[in-house]
Amino acid sequence: MGAALPMRSTLRALAHRNYRLYFFGQGISLIGTWMQQLAMMWLVYELEHSALLLGAVGFASQIPTLFIAPLAGVFTDRWNRHRTLMATQSLALVQAAALTAIAWTGWVEVWAILALSVGLGVINAFDIPTRQAFLTDLIERPEDLANAIALNSSLFNGARLVGPALAGFVIAATGEWFCFLLNALSYVAVLAALAAIRVRERRRPSERLPVLEGLKEGLSYAFRFAPIRSLLLLVGLVSFMSMPLSVLMPLFADNVLGGGASTLGELTAAQGLGALAGALYLASRKSILGLGRWIAAGAATVGLGMVAFSWITEFWLACAVLLIVGGAMMVQMAASNTIVQTIVDEDKRGRVMSLYTLAFIGMAPLGSLAAGGLASRIGAPGAMRVCGAACVLGGLLFASQLPRLRAAIRPVYVRAGILPEIAQGMEAAAELTSPRRG
Repeated sequence: MGAALPMRSTLRALAHRNYRLYFFGQGISLIGTWMQQLAMMWLVYELEHSALLLGAVGFASQIPTLFIAPLAGVFTDRWNRHRTLMATQSLALVQAAALTAIAWTGWVEVWAILALSVGLGVINAFDIPTRQAFLTDLIERPEDLANAIALNSSLFNGARLVGPALAGFVIAATGEWFCFLLNALSYVAVLAALAAIRVRERRRPSERLPVLEGLKEGLSYAFRFAPIRSLLLLVGLVSFMSMPLSVLMPLFADNVLGGGASTLGELTAAQGLGALAGALYLASRKSILGLGRWIAAGAATVGLGMVAFSWITEFWLACAVLLIVGGAMMVQMAASNTIVQTIVDEDKRGRVMSLYTLAFIGMAPLGSLAAGGLASRIGAPGAMRVCGAACVLGGLLFASQLPRLRAAIRPVYVRAGILPEIAQGMEAAAELTSPRRG
């Protein structure tokens, strides 16, 4: 009975019907997404054996987010989020089917993979900020929002654990094309879940600013408020600097650890297992207090783990380090997401979450290209060390700003009722010091 209560608390967001449908449908789709991602990277590596091209594929799939996501956020605040997700998920199914076709027929060219990666990047530029903002439409009790975000991160990383490991075996047994096919089929699950979801229409502003004015308003809002600005900048830094962990992983699996596709899948799965543990820890928390310290520590730990990984030649030790790095990265990213979602104004949620998407995903293509280019000059281990050191410095700088950021966030939480005990204390103090007393 005692163990059941913590578990019920950890999974409390699943009590919401709409979120439950979304959670399980998205879970199936994400496994397919991770299978496709690993299979695509391995296919490119087999074709060219080039660190620079590995970076280019990551760049192509994520660069649209850098340019499109901020504008997409303006439309996320205007459009029906439910219908937008139905459209983006359907288009992603078409992209996966096209990738299946060229791989199955044997007509595989790097330029075709790059083109399809760009197409998926455009889709994701609209899909990801919409998905982030859509969570608030699925949760009826605002106090469960932080738990829903953490469970979403658990889902993402559970899929990250299962997908790459499964992809390694599927590639060895049938080839990359079957991973692409399974991903295309997985979108049926999320489309069925979205079709079953019933959400109330959001009230949208009667007067709409022109698109560029709306974008300017969102940027000004996010960067004037120090907590949102600092969180976005740290997320962007870690996203940019941690890209060697994914872009150069095939090279480490082959050249350093002497393995193949299954080794790559196991390394990625180890990082995913750590991330899953980190996300489950966040889901088990009953309060958002103290997340700032975890964000700073997470960024620094990612950097230290990258430096350590660059020296490792033993497979089991590499998995152990990636386990820690995965947990630290997840805590830093998901805790940042939680704080941003709980302090942002509802009418600007889509635009702010598009900026979060830009920091989380949009900086990654530049990081992919930089990682590939740096590795081609100073070697993969050297690139890992340089980028890891930058993450450590970012975490330390954020930690130094924590007292100022807490002071700025606290009034927002009091007004929102997230810290009711503090709000009551402030009211009591005001009454005691009121000149009308006595």
